[in-house]
Amino acid sequence: MTSAAEFEKAAEDVKNLKTRPSDQELLDLYGLYKQAIVGDVDTERPGLFDMKGKAKWDAWSSRKGMSKDDAMAAYIALAKELISKLG
Repeated sequence: MTSAAEFEKAAEDVKNLKTRPSDQELLDLYGLYKQAIVGDVDTERPGLFDMKGKAKWDAWSSRKGMSKDDAMAAYIALAKELISKLG
């Protein structure tokens, strides 16, 4: 399976976990996913009152400089870990 196909399968499998991942795990998944799909963050940081938006932006921004392939590989590894831990 190619890494792109494996990445898409991991993204689908994560949506079907039996138990909800922690907020930090979700932010890690989000940051890696956005880095793999879009690359470096390309938007302004959300405003003061958008706490969820800021957390998501920070998670993505923390991956700045990571290649799309590295982000895909890290996402797949994290997804596999969560699937084995949370079902």
